[in-house]
Amino acid sequence: MKFNYSILIVSFFLALTSCNLGGRNGENLEVLPYFDLKGFMEMTVKGLEEAKVTKISRVNGKETQVEITMNEAQWREELDVFFEADINKSSLISSYDTRVKNEYLIHELLPNAKGVVKNMTISIINDKVHLLQVSLARDNVFYSSVTHADLYISNRTQKLDHYTIETTQKIWFLKPNNIKISGSLRF
Repeated sequence: MKFNYSILIVSFFLALTSCNLGGRNGENLEVLPYFDLKGFMEMTVKGLEEAKVTKISRVNGKETQVEITMNEAQWREELDVFFEADINKSSLISSYDTRVKNEYLIHELLPNAKGVVKNMTISIINDKVHLLQVSLARDNVFYSSVTHADLYISNRTQKLDHYTIETTQKIWFLKPNNIKISGSLRF
């Protein structure tokens, strides 16, 4: 019975010390042990279908530029790396070191922990997110992949302003592929 009380106490402590940042328009993000990236991204993609996006894609050095508009489903796909970087899973509950440095909330994977998300840095000023950076890495005998993604929120509109996602993939015996996508939004 003592073990059950320990779990209850740890759960209560995590709930009290978790990141609970107010969302836009008075909405609150769910109380979780780490920054609620999934909840934040759900709020971020709402209303983006009215934006025009100048999107630059570079694959292995070849660059293309288009101006497009996207619906909510397309935005979810475009920004999927941020949804994928959610670290609020029960298997990751004690895998990250969390610290605050100036306006930055930083979650960093502990040295002996296993996880795809290596680092998440969030700039928060006056309870509003201004910058979100994530680094992901996958590695096995045949394949390795490293992704760095940045998302910037406009101070004026509190909506997504621009983003960058860069991935380098290496498959055993093949040359590495480098893919970079960046977008700048206009409302």
